[in-house]
Amino acid sequence: MSAGGLAARVSLWNRRRKLRLFLRELQPTPETRVLDVGVGDTGFLSEPGVAATHNFFEALYPWPDRITAVSDVQLAHFAERFPMVDSVVADGRKLPFPDDAFDVAFSNAVLEHVGSREDQRRFLHELCRVAPRVFVSTPNRWFPVELHTRLPLLHWLPRPVRDRAFALLHKDVWRRVELLSSGELVRLFPPGVTVQVVEARITIAAIATR
Repeated sequence: MSAGGLAARVSLWNRRRKLRLFLRELQPTPETRVLDVGVGDTGFLSEPGVAATHNFFEALYPWPDRITAVSDVQLAHFAERFPMVDSVVADGRKLPFPDDAFDVAFSNAVLEHVGSREDQRRFLHELCRVAPRVFVSTPNRWFPVELHTRLPLLHWLPRPVRDRAFALLHKDVWRRVELLSSGELVRLFPPGVTVQVVEARITIAAIATR
């Protein structure tokens, strides 16, 4: 099996597991309005490598007609692949929805891509504004293998050293990934919000309730 094929299998296992965790902890019903922030313009199991598992939530969630999906890129093909899901193009740091427009907000493997710590804070504050319950998952900074590059320990180095290494390895795109520990993630949520870390292994999963 190729490295890309193995990565896809691991990613699918991990994302199915996170969906089960979401369903167990949030216990949504057919009436629950769910916002998913961070979809891509792809199908499910239609791309090579890890990209094959993009949009797993829309593909596997029991009630896709209750999902509103948000992306910061144009979704030219999303509607034909997920016709039951409403889609909106918007910046996750400034969502175009009123307060409490949804019952639950969901975001998987997006927070590490939104920018600086302040950008991440704005992103989480917006999720908490538009829904009283939020489920967020992001790679664990303290897991020894960085999940995007599949390289061990490199992400633990100081940023200047890490960035030089990414450049030498022709992985410049991952210089903008901002990984978090459990404590760092919890501190980014708004004051007064109750945050429970429900998993801290390969990835960190947290539920925020206000």
